[in-house]
Amino acid sequence: MRGVVFDGKSVQVVDDLEVRAPGPGEVLVGIAAAGLCHSDLSVVDGTIPFPPPVVLGHEGAGVVEAVGPGVTHVVPGDHVALSTLANCGACADCDRGRPTMCRKAIGMPGQPFSRASTGQALFQFASNSSFAERTVVKAVQAVRIPKDIPLTSAALMGCGVLTGVGAVLNRAKVDRGETVVVIGTGGIGLNVIQGARIAGAPTIVAVDTNPEKEDVARLFGATHFLASTDGVREILPTGADHVFECVGHTGLVRTAIELLDRHGQAILLGMTAPTAEASFPPAAMFLDKSILGCRYGSSRPQKDIALYAELYRSGGLLLDELVTRTYPVEEFARAVEDAEQGKVARGVLTF
Repeated sequence: MRGVVFDGKSVQVVDDLEVRAPGPGEVLVGIAAAGLCHSDLSVVDGTIPFPPPVVLGHEGAGVVEAVGPGVTHVVPGDHVALSTLANCGACADCDRGRPTMCRKAIGMPGQPFSRASTGQALFQFASNSSFAERTVVKAVQAVRIPKDIPLTSAALMGCGVLTGVGAVLNRAKVDRGETVVVIGTGGIGLNVIQGARIAGAPTIVAVDTNPEKEDVARLFGATHFLASTDGVREILPTGADHVFECVGHTGLVRTAIELLDRHGQAILLGMTAPTAEASFPPAAMFLDKSILGCRYGSSRPQKDIALYAELYRSGGLLLDELVTRTYPVEEFARAVEDAEQGKVARGVLTF
C-alpha cells in the first residue's frame, strides 16, 4: 500500500507499505483523507524529535475495515475521525477527564508498519500515521462520525479543530463578551478564531503577516485583521482577555504577554524548537495575568469530535472551508510546497 515515509534524511511516497492486523482493543482503518499539518513538517525539519523511519500523518479520517477483540463502539463500515491520543483510559488523568495528560499517550511510538521490499519496521507518528492507505490505532482513537460529513473535511477534526477550538473552549475557557487576539491564521489559528466566535467573543483580532489571509480569517469569525501586532492596542486599548500564539516564535510569546489586559491569559499553541527559550519581564505578569500551555486543545476526543460534528451539521462549525485544496498522496511534495508558501489554510491528501 502507499504511504509517506521519512527515513531521517528525506521524505518519499512509497508503495510497498504493510500494516499488521488489529490486536485486542485496536481498529484497522482505511484512510480516505489526511490533512497536512505543520507538525508533520516539524518532524522532517527536526523541530519535533521523532525516531525514523516513520510513516507520517496524524490528522485523518476513513472507514473502519476490521476491529480487534473487545472493540464494540465501532464496526466495519463505520466512518471515523482519528485522534492522536492513544490514552490508557485507566490512569488518574484519564479518570479525571484529562486524556491529553495520560503518560501512556506520550512518547511511546509503536511499529505496526513494515516495508514489503525490505522487511524493515517503521514507527507510527503520533500513534496515528494517517499518511498511509491503512493504519492501526487504539479503539479510543477511532471516533464514529455521521456518514454525511465529507471525509476530506472530517479529517481535520482530528488535529486542527481539536487543537484550535479545544484551546478556546477547554483550556482558555473563553467566556461570552471576552476579547481575543489570535497571532497566526494557519490551520490552528483559524480554528481558534472560530472557537472564539462559538464562545461568544465580540472582538476577535486576527494577526498575520500575509494579507491574503484576511478574507478567510473574517469568514471564520475575525472582526479585525492586522498585518502585525502593532495595531492591537488601537482596537483594544487596555489589552485582550485572551491572546493565542499560534506560530511558535519566541518573540511572539513575549508579544502575546505584552498584549494582555488585567487578568488576561496568553495561550501558547505554536510549537517552538525543544531548546528555544522565551523571555519576558516578570513584572508583566502582575494583575493576575497567566501563561497557559496547551496540548491538543485539552481535548476529550470521543466527546469533543461528536460535539464538533453536530456543530458542523448545524452550520456552527466550518470544516469544508478549511480545505483549500486536495492532493493525491503522490503529490505530497506539491502539498508541502503550497503549505510552506502560505497558499492553503489546509491541504488534504487523498487515497
